[in-house]
This record gives sequence, structure tokens and C-alpha cells, in this order.
Amino acid sequence: MNLTVANVSQILTRTSGFLHEVCSHSLQPYRGCAFGNSLCGVGCYVRHNIYVTRGEPWGTFVEARTNAAEIYRNQYERERNWARARRGQFGIFLSSSTEPFQPAEMKHRVTRNVLEAMVDCPPDFVILQTHSHHVSDYLDLYPRLIRATKLRVHLSIESDRDDLPGLPRSASPVSKRIEAAGTLKQAGVPVVIMVAPLLPIDRPEEFFRRLAEVADAVVIDHFIAGDGSQNGARTLRTDLPEAMEAIDPESVKLAYREQMVKVARSYFPGKVGVNIAGFAGKYE
Repeated sequence: MNLTVANVSQILTRTSGFLHEVCSHSLQPYRGCAFGNSLCGVGCYVRHNIYVTRGEPWGTFVEARTNAAEIYRNQYERERNWARARRGQFGIFLSSSTEPFQPAEMKHRVTRNVLEAMVDCPPDFVILQTHSHHVSDYLDLYPRLIRATKLRVHLSIESDRDDLPGLPRSASPVSKRIEAAGTLKQAGVPVVIMVAPLLPIDRPEEFFRRLAEVADAVVIDHFIAGDGSQNGARTLRTDLPEAMEAIDPESVKLAYREQMVKVARSYFPGKVGVNIAGFAGKYE
């Protein structure tokens, strides 16, 4: 892993594509991801983004943007005014192209510093997207952030399995992510479990029953509809579909999502989101 530091000239990016309907801006505290060689990294759409990878293999580099909080403060007023005028609200997705709680955060605390800056310069809402149980490390900070803005934690738990045949294990065990979700919810932090991209689930009833104990809502999506390419073409170029099919041939079909949505609704009545609507906080 090649870990570097960098100063950036801007940290808020006006959203387009998938995120356009979710929020006005995205924010990436890091470039690259140490989880790139774990299970979630196999099908990660960012591995195909040349702008982010710059020709480097996904999972081999991390760039800590150590001045991110300072630049956020510098951009804040201009981007807030633009967002409210053009999008209605100034909402930030942190983050869509990297893991905000990857190991580098323990040293550089870029995510921590940005969240503290948001306490002083709050957006209208912030979605904190993560695949790591270390999201619960900042329990001292979240109450202050909640008083300043609308916070929603999106914690990815794509299955009740930690591994698929022939693929690397999860960087953050399912059990620890479920525990982290419970810790956050108990502390009054809104938690949404992102079952996206949906992987084969061993015991669906037990899985969604357990999630309902630790989260306020659940969002389910499948790579065919959710990886940003036609019919899941990006994911189909990876080893993920073959590994999924080896466990359950039905899991590589979009109809599998609908099966899991049906189960989830019995445990999350009125609180199940699907595809982009779910990311935007719209549930049925």
C-alpha cells in the first residue's frame, strides 16, 4: 500500500449522475481506498474510474487530503449558496469514492477534521457513507454534528456472509458492523443499512430481523441496476458475479433484489428503500 499526503485546492464536488438526485455535493477525504483488495473492493465501481485511479491498481494506493477541512471552510459559503439556489438544499455525501474510516484515518484524521468543520459550517444535511465498523469511533462528535445539521449514517452490510468463494474476505466483519450500527442507534444517531450491492444472503429472515434491531431503515440495491453502467456491465467485468452465482445462481438476477425487498419489508415496514430513491432517503 502506497500511502501519501496531498493538499487539494477544492474538496466539495457538485454532484452529477447517480448522486444528482441524492445531494448537491460529494466530499472525498481520501483518494484511493485500503479496502480495495477486500470483498467490497472487488465490485467497487471506483476501480474503473481513471480520474481517481490515475492508472494505479485499485487497492494499492491511498492519498490523505490533509487540508480537506480547511478547504471545506473556504468553499463553504459559495457552495452552500449555489446549492440552495440550484438544488434547494446543501447536502453532502461523504463519501462516494473512498472509505472515510480506513486505516489511514487513525493517523491523519481527515474525516474527523472535516466533520468538526461541519459543526461550525453546517450543510443542510450530511450522509456519512461507510463500510467500516470504525464509524462508531467518533461517538463524542456525532451529538454536536446532529445539533448543527441533519446527519444520516449509511453503513454498508451487503450480506450475512464475510466472504464469497475465491474472493478476499470483508475488511470489516459483518458482526462488527452490526455491532457498530447498534452502538450508533443507541447513541441517537440515525442509521440506515445499505444492502448494496446485494450479495447472496444465507438466512434472509434472520439477517433482516437482526438489522431491524440496530437500524432505522434499510436500502437494497443490485449491481445490475446500481453500479452506474448499463445492465451492470462494470461489475460483470469483475470476479464478483461468478462468485455470487457459485453460491446462489438466482443472486445474479435483478429479481433477487425484489425477493430480498419483500423479506425486508416485513421487518422494516415503510422503511425500505430501493436503488437511488433509497440513497436519497425515500422509503416504502
